[in-house]
Amino acid sequence: MCGFAGFIEPRKRSGMDVLKAMSDSLLHRGPDDSGNDIIDLPLASVGLGFRRLAIIDLSSAGHQPMALPDHSIYIMMNGEIYNYKEIRIELESHGCKFNSSSDTEVVLLAYKKWGIKMLDRLIGMFAILILDSLNDCVFLIRDRAGVKPLFLV
Repeated sequence: MCGFAGFIEPRKRSGMDVLKAMSDSLLHRGPDDSGNDIIDLPLASVGLGFRRLAIIDLSSAGHQPMALPDHSIYIMMNGEIYNYKEIRIELESHGCKFNSSSDTEVVLLAYKKWGIKMLDRLIGMFAILILDSLNDCVFLIRDRAGVKPLFLV
């Protein structure tokens, strides 16, 4: 299981040291990889910290936080999308290109294509954070049955 943590800081006082401490506290949830990014937006800085347990895509291409090449949309995800292969095929038919075989990238590109309505397509157990800097919003998403933990403090 993976784990992620983060902050939205309007005063922009929290830095990488705070974010790294947050994500390091989740080492037990993901010893295979870690990632920490701070995205500076006009109204706040957003810290995204991730601990990865590699299951579907064991390569570094599954590193999180994951972002579109233009860094307009970021994602962190814990869980598994059972039907990600079918969604990927549909996205490829629309011209989407993939850099990994991870279900996280499928969700990222599904959000880019369909917006938040992409949730209607997801079958699985998951906790997801999506940062959409183009629309100035952050989504915290949990699977319908609440299998994967998601806490907001």
